[in-house]
Amino acid sequence: MKTASPSPLRLALAGMLAMAVAMGIGRFVYTPILPGMMEELHLSPADAGWIASANYLGYLVGAFAAAGGWAHGRERMLMFAGLAASALLAALMGLGDTIAVFLAIRFLAGLASAFVMVFMASIVFSHLAVAGRGDLKALHFGGVGLGIAISSALMAVLVSGHAGWPAGWLWAAAISALGLVAVALLAGTTSTINGAEGREPALPKHRSLLKMIVAYGLFGFGYVVTATFLVAIVRQGGGGRVFEAMVWMVTGLAGVPSVWLWQKVAERFGLYPAYVLACLIEVVGVAASVVVGGYVGPLLAGVLLGGTFIAITALGLQAARQLAPQAPRRIFALMTAAFGLGQIIGPIAAGLLAQASGNYVSASIMAAVVLLVSAVVAWSAAPKSP
Repeated sequence: MKTASPSPLRLALAGMLAMAVAMGIGRFVYTPILPGMMEELHLSPADAGWIASANYLGYLVGAFAAAGGWAHGRERMLMFAGLAASALLAALMGLGDTIAVFLAIRFLAGLASAFVMVFMASIVFSHLAVAGRGDLKALHFGGVGLGIAISSALMAVLVSGHAGWPAGWLWAAAISALGLVAVALLAGTTSTINGAEGREPALPKHRSLLKMIVAYGLFGFGYVVTATFLVAIVRQGGGGRVFEAMVWMVTGLAGVPSVWLWQKVAERFGLYPAYVLACLIEVVGVAASVVVGGYVGPLLAGVLLGGTFIAITALGLQAARQLAPQAPRRIFALMTAAFGLGQIIGPIAAGLLAQASGNYVSASIMAAVVLLVSAVVAWSAAPKSP
């Protein structure tokens, strides 16, 4: 007998928790744990940048692998495998102590997060489309911010108890395992509703599409510098351990409603103006992290980064899909490649710059400038009115 599918809301909640585990915790818990690792293991900013980039390289490889036809019909199994791997790899990070081990683990964790991202989206979005509940996609994406907020609350508790950096990874693994169970209970046996299959046509060769791909790559470079080093910036400024956790929590909480909010902006003013405005707001946040002193700068950076970066990711993909409506999988792969390359190069460049200068000012200003260029390129890509 065929079992009834969960309600659209229940599936969107399952997607939200999956994103919280794989992205909010699996990818971004590194940020609040990083300062402790740098202090206790004597890692340099360049070392930290390489470890971050290994994760983004894994994500890039995973996104491309997930886009292949081999995964057809196995989406549910691969998504749960990704969630389980995310929990296990977090635990292994807490047991490791060499850069080579960290590089390998974070690469595999990136791979796992990409599998969850792509396959859970294919499951949830296919059901939401049939139910006519596309509005619930924002709830699904809100999971990234939720995971960041949960991991920051965890770090606040751990630093209050003077726990070392391995405890952050081990507790993140435990929370991820609980998240996996919750996703299984909410999603049940639901799998992807198969749409039309077949070979997609080649991407259209017009300048607007090329410009959006370039803008998206620049955005990947620009946002990831602050997303990787924000808590390390706070640590260097002497803000205190609890304040570090608070800054990262603010980042996560701002991210939870951000996709819903920016979709409203896009509906009112258009996709391209929304993308550009969000980039410009993020420029202010990235610069504030190092230019505005005291507690205000990092908090402002957290709110403005969290309130924009997840939404810009979604807006960029939407704009590209509008420009290549007949080839959604191809354009998703190409945009992800551009974004992924930016994410990989960003932490390495920022880490080397921070190591050379002794602080994160020049790296953050570089990131702000790159985000500004992304906004300009995206604005020039917008279709012109006749």
